[in-house]
Amino acid sequence: MSTLVTGGTGFLGRRLVERLLADGRRVAVLGRTPAPDLAARGVRFIRASLEDAPAVRAACAGIETVYHTAAKVGVWGRHGDFYRTNVLGTRALLEGCRLHGVARLIHTSTPSVVYHGGPLANADESLPLTTACPSPYPLTKALAEREVLAANSPALRTLALRPHLIWGRGDPHLVPRLLARARAGRLRIVGDGRNRVDLVHVDNAVDAHLLAEAALRLGPGSWDQPAGPRRADGRAFFITNGEPVRLWDWINGLLAALGEPPVTKQVSWGSAAALGAVCEAAWRVLPLRGEPPMTRFIATELAQDHWFNLAAARRDLGYAPRVTMAAGTADLVAGLRGAGPALL
Repeated sequence: MSTLVTGGTGFLGRRLVERLLADGRRVAVLGRTPAPDLAARGVRFIRASLEDAPAVRAACAGIETVYHTAAKVGVWGRHGDFYRTNVLGTRALLEGCRLHGVARLIHTSTPSVVYHGGPLANADESLPLTTACPSPYPLTKALAEREVLAANSPALRTLALRPHLIWGRGDPHLVPRLLARARAGRLRIVGDGRNRVDLVHVDNAVDAHLLAEAALRLGPGSWDQPAGPRRADGRAFFITNGEPVRLWDWINGLLAALGEPPVTKQVSWGSAAALGAVCEAAWRVLPLRGEPPMTRFIATELAQDHWFNLAAARRDLGYAPRVTMAAGTADLVAGLRGAGPALL
């Protein structure tokens, strides 16, 4: 079968492409950065951004399943830039799916679509999508998720996955940024340091995507049937390792394993949020580049609980995290030290 992966050269997307190739699938990738190594393995590369609506629609020709992992990610930026990529790009993809008869679309969303400014402890999918957030990323991802789920139909079955803080060997974002800030002495414990947070190893996130496709292949099912799967189409699922950790204990454990000093300096959530508001104002008024060192959204993410209930994913997708936090962390440390093969 033919499969399209948007963002297939990114961290999650590439790992997903590699698994699809290992399963003998024909794969096309839509992205901005060519990957000669994937092309050498038979991957058809379509060089385009999500903002190129005609190219996005055309990429769906001859495709049976679309994995939509591409997005504009970040905690800061102009709302219009995020909207064009995350909302209009997703809309063009949905149009392409309908035009070319794509059967299934698995959309990679984010738990931040349920941001409400407070802690999330054992949160489940009953929470409403955010309509007010100081970061454009959750707002635009919530709009995109809503459109994807609304598009679900017998002709095009859709669902959304919400992986939280994807990490693992080869991660170019989360862990490198933490390490860089720690080594520069710019990392502070925000809040009391006891907040619990869920993460998900990249290989577990890939498993969830493949299970989602399998669930969509089963058809509509029956909500009332005790045996067999419940419907997965038209729904969203939180995806984590199912092992919430004390965030700052995990970060300091990782630093210790790499021979780095721990983060000990603290700042209250209120002070961090106030600093974030000041930074946001400065970045709006002054011609400052890059992301602010602190934002209100970052302060909330670093200080409060963010862990999620996996009951729906376990029951309706058959999701069971294979790579534990301990095993994944050990493998990550080995990778950062340049030692040993990857887990998978």
